[in-house]
Amino acid sequence: MSSINPRTYESTPARSVAFLGLGVMGFPMAGHLARAGHAVSVYNRSPAKAQAWTQEFGGRSAPTPREAVAGCDLVFCCVGNDDDLRSVVLGPDGAFAGMRKGAILVDHTTASADVARELHAQAQALGLQFMDAPVSGGQSGAQNGQLTVMCGGDANTFDAARPLALAYSRAFTRLGEVGAGQLTKMVNQICIAGLVQGLAEAIAFGQKAGLDMRQVLEVIGKGAAQSWQMDNRGKTMIDDQFDFGFAVDWMRKDLGLVLEEARRNGARLPVTALVDQFYGDVQTLGGSRWDTSSLIKRLR
Repeated sequence: MSSINPRTYESTPARSVAFLGLGVMGFPMAGHLARAGHAVSVYNRSPAKAQAWTQEFGGRSAPTPREAVAGCDLVFCCVGNDDDLRSVVLGPDGAFAGMRKGAILVDHTTASADVARELHAQAQALGLQFMDAPVSGGQSGAQNGQLTVMCGGDANTFDAARPLALAYSRAFTRLGEVGAGQLTKMVNQICIAGLVQGLAEAIAFGQKAGLDMRQVLEVIGKGAAQSWQMDNRGKTMIDDQFDFGFAVDWMRKDLGLVLEEARRNGARLPVTALVDQFYGDVQTLGGSRWDTSSLIKRLR
């Protein structure tokens, strides 16, 4: 079975592109680029994953980011954090060392706005282009080619990347200059943290009250309480199932970025700070790899 689900791709001229990082998000995202007709070269820290990707989608793999990006018009990247990002972009074997003048690096990592600005400045000094473009939609969104992408960068860079990125996204939107994409993703994670905690408390309360929570969610899901989290995670939370994608460890990383930025800009985030602590409790319960809806575990 393919790791991506069938979809119709917009007709765009075939390009030579590279994809760096083949985790649960990058693997299918790169796959959609290949299925859309582009010549894709890939790099992954563990070569076995790159080999598996080429066996499924064709293309080629390279032992270093520098070799993967050689001759490519656009480079896409999706790794874990700021340090991972620097490790694949900078240095003698990094992407910037192998990209030709004018080439574009689109970074889908959820990272800090600071590292986005840092890499943008270095790209400019080398005659390259850089755009931060974190994504929302989780593993299922990547597999279905239905991600929401939040972009920060020059308008020309955005316009050049957008036709290719629509292979794996349903929305690809420029929010401002470099860093704006990462800041928008932080807003996204603040919203999710509060919504999931509220849903967890509601389900736990209803169960304690002896209600049929499946029926309750069906009813209130038709009113003002409706949300994506309720529609997609409510019933699995009732069933005590927490293997549906975005892990607690990654959410804590993201909320750490949010709280660090808030300290810098003076924003007050009392609920977000509290939910971050609650996710720490879930980690203590052994739930580091459970998905974010596992907040309900600490209420049971």
